[in-house]
Order: sequence, then C-alpha cells, then structure tokens
Amino acid sequence: MKIFPAIDIKDKKCVRLVKGDFDNKTEYKLSPVEQAGKYKDFGFKNLHIVDLDGALTGQTINLDIIKEIVTKFDFKIEIGGGIRNFESIQKYTDAGVEKVILGSAAIKDKNFLKEACEKFPNKIALGLDAKDGYLSVSGWRENSNKLTLDYLKEVNDFGASRLIYTDINRDGMKQSPNFDETIKVAEISNCPVIISGGVSSIDDIKKAKNLKNVEGIIVGKAIYDDEIKLEELVKEDA
Repeated sequence: MKIFPAIDIKDKKCVRLVKGDFDNKTEYKLSPVEQAGKYKDFGFKNLHIVDLDGALTGQTINLDIIKEIVTKFDFKIEIGGGIRNFESIQKYTDAGVEKVILGSAAIKDKNFLKEACEKFPNKIALGLDAKDGYLSVSGWRENSNKLTLDYLKEVNDFGASRLIYTDINRDGMKQSPNFDETIKVAEISNCPVIISGGVSSIDDIKKAKNLKNVEGIIVGKAIYDDEIKLEELVKEDA
C-alpha cells in the first residue's frame, strides 16, 4: 500500500479545503517545501500535490515550488490541478514528476486523455472526483452529469497508468473514504486505483490494504490536524 501524504498549494501556502470549497480553507504555517521536507524526514516515498491556483486558472502557477520539491527530495510525485494541455504535462514531466493527473480536461474531452496517454506513456493518472455517483469538474464547482462508472467504462482502454478516485462529500471531512464506491471503481478499472477523500484514521489505511486493485491512499487533513501521527502512518507505507 502506497501512502501519499498530500500537499495542496494556494498562494504559495499549504492549505486544506473542505469539500473543495475555496471559501472554506485552512492555511498552515509550513510552506509546501517545508511540509515536503517533513514528510521526507519521516521516510515517506510518495507525494500527492494539488496546485489549487492551477485548478482555478489552468496555468502551471506553482511550477517553481514543484521543481524545488523534486530537486530537494527524492519523492515519487503525482501532481494535479488545472492541467488542460500537453504543454503543462510536458512542463511537469520535464520537472521530474512521476505522474500527471488529468481531471476536468479529461472528462470534458476524452480525446485529450487518449492522446495524452499516447504521448506520455506511463505518466498519466486519471483523476475522477465524484459527488453522489456523478463526476464533478472545474475545481468541483460544476457537475458533469456523467456517471463515474459510465465514464470509466468509456475511457478504460485509453492507457491511463493510475486512477485517483475522490469522493467529494468525504473530502476534508475525516469521515472515512467511500469504500463502497471505491470498490466498484476498482473492480472496473484497468489500472490501479488510489483512494482519496475522508481518510480519518490508521484503520482506514488497514481497510484499504485489503481491497483488490487498490494501489494506495491519499492522506491530507487528518495529518495536518494531527489526528494521524506520521510515525504510525509511515509504518503502513510499502
């Protein structure tokens, strides 16, 4: 089970949102680079980064911060947030990021996802963010009217190397992930799944370990609020 501690960047700071609401955010004292250093000190190998400025603008706003984290620490990084063209994917892969997460752009234009998987083999992760079974796009501000499982079936053979499934209703709520929906997604998906949204305890991690076709889990707010101790969490990281 790969553990992905999360860093969400907004205005050069580490923040956490509740259910993706930009008006309901908490800012933290450590900078994104300092936070990454803290994770490295504990021995984590993977990192999940979201550029929230990118999600709002469609630009690689915090590329310099990502480059600094890549240069200073030997992490396998997945990055998401407003990645809508091949140029942005190229910038991140050139910076040394392991996986580039395509979300809204892939949902709005399936051909973009297909071409990206062809141009950047083994580099593309598909980010599916769902609310009540339907995919949300544009920083979770609009509903796509597409059922998650229907969309996945349509793009399953495109060649994404990882799928990150987030239940928006659970995100930042620390009420445990939506395991039932995650299991449905993992059963269908041709690529391994990462669980995101609502992780609240080590028990959630242990439960995730028993799921088929689940590669890892993202932990965010529970770390920042000190409800999961990093020394406990890193023991689950394999």
